[in-house]
Amino acid sequence: MRAVRTLAALLVLGAACGLSCAAEAVVVGSKRFTESYILGEIVRLTLQRAGVPAEHKAGLGNTGILEQALATGAVDVYPEYTGTIVRELLKREGNPALDELNTWLAPRGLKAAVPLGFDNTYALALREADAARLDLRTLSDLATPRAAGLRLGLSHEFLARADGWPALKSAYALPFATPAGLDHGLAYEAIAAGRVDVIDVYSTDAKVGRYRLRVLRDDRAFFPRYDAVLLMRAGLDPAPLAGLAGRIDAAAMIALNAQVELDGATFADAARRFVEGTPGPHAAPRTGFAERLFGDDFARLAGQHLALVFGSLLLAVAVGVPLGLAAWRWPPSSPVLLGAVGVLQTVPSIALLAFLIALVGSIGLVPAVIALFLYALLPIVRNTHTGLAGVPAGLASAALSLGMTPRQCLRHVQLPLAMPSVLAGVKTAAVINVGTATVAAFVGAGGFGERIVAGLAVNDTGVMLAGALPAAALALAVQGLFDALERAWRRGRPPG
Repeated sequence: MRAVRTLAALLVLGAACGLSCAAEAVVVGSKRFTESYILGEIVRLTLQRAGVPAEHKAGLGNTGILEQALATGAVDVYPEYTGTIVRELLKREGNPALDELNTWLAPRGLKAAVPLGFDNTYALALREADAARLDLRTLSDLATPRAAGLRLGLSHEFLARADGWPALKSAYALPFATPAGLDHGLAYEAIAAGRVDVIDVYSTDAKVGRYRLRVLRDDRAFFPRYDAVLLMRAGLDPAPLAGLAGRIDAAAMIALNAQVELDGATFADAARRFVEGTPGPHAAPRTGFAERLFGDDFARLAGQHLALVFGSLLLAVAVGVPLGLAAWRWPPSSPVLLGAVGVLQTVPSIALLAFLIALVGSIGLVPAVIALFLYALLPIVRNTHTGLAGVPAGLASAALSLGMTPRQCLRHVQLPLAMPSVLAGVKTAAVINVGTATVAAFVGAGGFGERIVAGLAVNDTGVMLAGALPAAALALAVQGLFDALERAWRRGRPPG
């Protein structure tokens, strides 16, 4: 219990430190695609050059996650597009001027400022050879019989957006069935490999030309304008960022995206060269896999991942073992308790994290630890209940007949006999949490998931593996640790 109390104190101190740091530094957010990463870094560097402390929480999922982060004050500013603000956040129509848009945003405590200078609209694209063969030039052409055999590969967010696939399909009377979602970072490889024929793209994507795709013209003007702006909390002073207004046109943004996606530069390097006004190289030097794996961020990510796993695990043990004990001690409560922790496992991790951001009012460590704690409860509660239920009733009766109290019997007879099952549940929870903790990167909690999310954004297998392999190795190490603890317990001599 002392360890649990110490952990709880550390979590409180960490949360307090996070709140105090957030009060001093402007927190810049970004979504999980190349352009948003780069723009987030540009905003951070610009603020720092103006003497304003700033940090960048990169790759924070989709619009819904960032909307919650802004609303709770966990993020102060992030790059967004006017069409997304109007359709997704405000649920309105049209292409309002910035002043009118801010009138709509004011009741939410938000404002849009610093128009960056380019419009990055959604579009559908297909291979140039297929477009020429089928004579497809506009979105209306997709409704013709000659396009009937095409296979769609659309991103998850585009499939769900108010200005995405459902409304587009209706507006153009497109005959296609709704496809399964495909991550935007993987779509270009999929269309190049011939696995899909039509994908959704951004007009500033650097890979459109490289992959020889034809962007279909929006002949019915379905898509609104997606002018890049900075969406921020109403109390944030945009003056330090005013120098970015109108500075990034479409060609400049395409070039920045190309530095990362085609030339191999990092998000931070491309942003730094832009802010400093130095030209980007034609090709950045490619680092070897070992350098990526054990890069400068390895110790930081490993520490964050371990804190997420073992912090949530200690809390789950402190709560889960008593719950399992309660389910065993009072049998009528067993279906309710086991059912409740079982239902928690069915909640999608991203949905749970979004809910927790709104509940606790922050991103990062706190919602991630709570989510992992909830996911770890089921195996601990279930195995504690199963282990205690498996202790022969005769042993307990014998202990009681020898003069032990029920509490002494539980402590000295029943719990020790159930301990292998309890340890097995804790081991299962720990191993599961190592993998699940990678999702915490979507809410800025760090860990090896940071590399996986960044690798997905640019479809860089090396970066993804540099995050996935350490997480897998950590899961094996955790399993080995608990196997050793179980063996030591059975031998009757705890380690150390």
